Amino acid sequence: MMDFKKLFAGFYDKKVAIVGDLMLDTYWWGSVDRISPEAPVPVVALKKKELRVGGAANVALNTVSLGAQTTVFSVVGKDADGRELMRLLNENRINTAYVVAAENRITTNKTRIMSRNQQMMRLDAEITADIDAADETRLINQVAAYFKAGSPDILIFEDYNKGVLTTRVIRELIALCKEYGVATSVDPKKKHFLSFQGVTIFKPNLKEVREGLNLLEDAIDLQTLSHMHKGLQSHLQHKISFITLSEKGVFYQQGDEQKLIPTHVRNIADVSGAGDTVIAVASLVYASTRNMLLAAEMANIAGGLVCEEVGTVPIDRQKLLHECELLLGR
Repeated sequence: MMDFKKLFAGFYDKKVAIVGDLMLDTYWWGSVDRISPEAPVPVVALKKKELRVGGAANVALNTVSLGAQTTVFSVVGKDADGRELMRLLNENRINTAYVVAAENRITTNKTRIMSRNQQMMRLDAEITADIDAADETRLINQVAAYFKAGSPDILIFEDYNKGVLTTRVIRELIALCKEYGVATSVDPKKKHFLSFQGVTIFKPNLKEVREGLNLLEDAIDLQTLSHMHKGLQSHLQHKISFITLSEKGVFYQQGDEQKLIPTHVRNIADVSGAGDTVIAVASLVYASTRNMLLAAEMANIAGGLVCEEVGTVPIDRQKLLHECELLLGR
């Protein structure tokens, strides 16, 4: 029987590195009582503003919430949003010492206008072009310097198609991880979907797999999912496929070992950020145990828990511990 209290206590000793697109999430909360006389749009009476971290930063918030020593690597703008993002990360005990600030970039900021727990509009300020060669070199050198000081237990690639994870960055950092014997996990997006050759855990969602492999299958069963794993492996030569299936749960395959794990019934309020929680929990549990079944089961529970909250929020350590003991304590 798994001792979950011991497992969670061990998270404090784990070091997690996260490379990818850091974002600032801005929430404007208000109420709607009328339609604008100027155009057929609702008038939102602003009541409060809130700043949160998003993208790869939200993955970091999840790993640090579980207790892991977390360091982020990225390229952000030399701007007010970048400084605000660094402040929020540092306040949450996330190491930002290796983040590169670039003159020719802006920090991604997604502003959501909210009323009655519903999103009325989203405004995105961002540059999505790949970082240039000089910033690629700076970023790779920062990760290499961190590894020389003491390598992490796992490195998570968090791709949001905002330009930080280029083909060169991906290739060189996977090679670095192999040199140091560090496990890797990936939350991919379409642009570089098949660029992560040789990673440990590849975690797309079902839509991304279908698009990435040009598949038309609608079925969600073990045979179809195993076929997807083999298709991915023919391109990536990775170790583990971990596919999220929205309300259907999650699937993983490692060698001949495979399982489709159904989701647990939840009162869903908001799915934003759930994928960040899933990759964070799966990566940390795998780094701690090398048990992908346990990692998939715990990540599945965690993804459901954060969907009960409005907006992007990290996993609650105590809630997850309680749920794991309740649902997996066998």
